[in-house]
Amino acid sequence: MNGFDPVVFDLDGTVADTVELIRVSFRYTVLAVLGTEIPDDFLLAGVGQPLMAQMERLSAEKSQELCDVYREYNHRVHDDLIRSYDGMDDALRTLREDGRRLAIVTSKGAKATAMTFDSLGLREYFDVVITADDCEAHKPSPVPLQLCLERLGASAETAIYVGDAPVDIIAGRAAGMTTAAVMWGLFSRSDLLVSAPTFEVSTIDEMVTLCLRGEGARAGEKR
Repeated sequence: MNGFDPVVFDLDGTVADTVELIRVSFRYTVLAVLGTEIPDDFLLAGVGQPLMAQMERLSAEKSQELCDVYREYNHRVHDDLIRSYDGMDDALRTLREDGRRLAIVTSKGAKATAMTFDSLGLREYFDVVITADDCEAHKPSPVPLQLCLERLGASAETAIYVGDAPVDIIAGRAAGMTTAAVMWGLFSRSDLLVSAPTFEVSTIDEMVTLCLRGEGARAGEKR
């Protein structure tokens, strides 16, 4: 088989367009709890890790309150702000029809992950879904990806992890997987290249070609 199998995805900012949902939820939470505004580049720098870890960066003393307020607001506006990426449904269907095993490894909890799937209707494409509730270690640790590969009965040597955050790339590399950084999520190209992905993809069509044929732009080669 050419390309990669299995194809493992991050969820937020990779398969599901939750960029505005996350940004708005963080802004609301910080203003409500801390009474201040924080620049987005710092506010969102921890995205891709479990929510508590992100909130501890902002205030160790008020991290639990920040989590509680974030979750309440995020869930309240979830269905209004979440979006599908144009072409993602077709891309996942194409990969499945070609016999690729697909999986999700996300730092979201199981409840929030289920909300995303319920909104977008994508759960049927994935053989395995690993959430933050499935193991104690989280990205950038390779453990969630290793658990995913174990449940798939798959080898890291033939697998690819596709994500939009530096922690995705770091975790994938640590697990021995090929990695692909997508350019349509929360993080800039420069942020992603620092984490040394194997490939970079700018469009969903490029992602499909990479996964099916193993053909794509090596990270840093695009202009």
